[in-house]
Amino acid sequence: MNKLSIGIIRFFESQGFAVVSTIDRAGRPHSSCKGLVDINSSGLIYLLDLYQGKTYENLKKNPNISITAVDEHRFTGYCLKGKARMVIGDKLKPQIIRAWESRITSRIASRLIKNVQGEKGHPRQPEALLPKPKYLIVMKTEEVVDLSPRSLKQEG
Repeated sequence: MNKLSIGIIRFFESQGFAVVSTIDRAGRPHSSCKGLVDINSSGLIYLLDLYQGKTYENLKKNPNISITAVDEHRFTGYCLKGKARMVIGDKLKPQIIRAWESRITSRIASRLIKNVQGEKGHPRQPEALLPKPKYLIVMKTEEVVDLSPRSLKQEG
């Protein structure tokens, strides 16, 4: 398992969501947006899934997963690859749900502030309409891919 630097941890914590990719039964990639709950230096990443749809079905058959986030403004990003396990329904610890609720509240507050500042986004608060999480994805990072262009890394 790969250790994660504090820079990578902070990068993922600053993102509103990450793109999770799994492999379906036919070997094709499936990508969806998921909310990050926690990430730590030992390479464990925790994501809550609000639905038991394609990601869930894919992970039941194949635990290979990647989690990608990018910051267009800073022209940087990371793809974390590894294996996932699922923690379902009533086995979810209350502190995980509280952490998710805290992130949702923060996203709603951020959207409200941007709306007040005149930066128009979604007219409603979509996060407030989301269902309760169905299960937790726990990924052990095996590989870290820095998505920043090589030429920009050499400048810094």
